Amino acid sequence: MPTNPSRVPDRPTRFRRLRSILSAGRRWRRSRDLELGQRSLGFAALGLLTLVPLLIIVSSADPERGRGFAQWLAEGLGVSTASRGEVERLFTPPSQALRTTTAFGIAALAVFGLTFAAVVQAGYEKVWDLPQARWWARWRHVVWLGALTSYLFFSATTTLRREAPVGVFTTALSAVAFFWWSQRMLLGGRVAWRALLPGAVSTVVGLLGLRVFSRLVFSPLIASNTVTYGPIGTVLVLQSWLVGVGVVIFGAALVGRLIHEELPRVAHALKRR
Repeated sequence: MPTNPSRVPDRPTRFRRLRSILSAGRRWRRSRDLELGQRSLGFAALGLLTLVPLLIIVSSADPERGRGFAQWLAEGLGVSTASRGEVERLFTPPSQALRTTTAFGIAALAVFGLTFAAVVQAGYEKVWDLPQARWWARWRHVVWLGALTSYLFFSATTTLRREAPVGVFTTALSAVAFFWWSQRMLLGGRVAWRALLPGAVSTVVGLLGLRVFSRLVFSPLIASNTVTYGPIGTVLVLQSWLVGVGVVIFGAALVGRLIHEELPRVAHALKRR
């Protein structure tokens, strides 16, 4: 007796749908377990306590380009010319930074900086479901913090040279290389280079998107908050921007892992067609 083809269930199609649903569920659980909001708030708080003062001190060592940090920050925020002036007025002039810095202040910055590196490492470990690194691996925090400071300093002092297409490409490529290396360093080499590359690319793309968002949202907020709250209004906007950076850093790492895991399945499905 012939079988009606319309009544025969398409089992491969159903299996694919079920696997897609289960995969989406796993992705949701990972994003929820990452606690992205809390980690981003911690990232922003420690970033404001460590990166901003540290980079002001480091950039003040260069008397000719000492205001590069404020220019770089305004460029990263993507703010207008008027709001850029408010950002630059927020920070201590380069000539005063070194004179007013004490040994205790440097020590406090070092402690907070190492804690900041530990927060970033913990976020990456959570993304890849890795156990916490041993205590003797904390030397990686020192190396990473030094590399981050150097990268941001050179990025700050060369902001005005990146308007050409070649400069934009070079900046994006160096950013991908830095975030690629950062994941490898902080994870202690426990994840392969190939698996970390999608996360690095996603981070740079996310930061570019954040820059566009900042130009549309944060730039008007700086102008209005300065009128309403004074300089503290600019600090509030800067803190919000750092929260956004934290969301991009950890969220892009998670997206990179999902891309790395899905690519073999997509390639296998394309071969079967």
